[in-house]
Amino acid sequence: MRCPHCGNSDDKVIESRTLAAGDAIRRRRECIGCGYRFTSYERIEDKQFMVIKRDGRREPFDRSKIERGVQRAVEKRPVSQMGIESLINEIEDEAAIMGKEGHEIRAGIIGDLVLEKLKTLDKVAYIRFASVYRHFEDLDEFVSEIQKMEGTNKTNIK
Repeated sequence: MRCPHCGNSDDKVIESRTLAAGDAIRRRRECIGCGYRFTSYERIEDKQFMVIKRDGRREPFDRSKIERGVQRAVEKRPVSQMGIESLINEIEDEAAIMGKEGHEIRAGIIGDLVLEKLKTLDKVAYIRFASVYRHFEDLDEFVSEIQKMEGTNKTNIK
């Protein structure tokens, strides 16, 4: 494994932990050259899992797209990196289970999974993600989503 700090390929494993119900291993590593500590993940590579986009195109499932969206939503929020990693692992696992039969899943289902998980993790991150995912165009859409999230019927939120 190449050190992301100095590029040295000599490292040692400090800690290993099983993740995602045994489908992944998280390893903490330390570079022998510079002492930098970093994390690597090992996953079983299965048949390519495809995502069906809104326009009908199919593209390979890309975990990093979910990660970028979640990272943007939780930016400057009190959410730990472990919490984010756990959330992304849960989404990836559930998506794989839902699309197991045909090795594909609709992009909308993945987006809904992200919203569901963010709602329990951080409500501000949920609203941020929902505003992009659902293409909010005005303040009323934000207010409506907040009311739905909170389960209220108030119409005079200002």
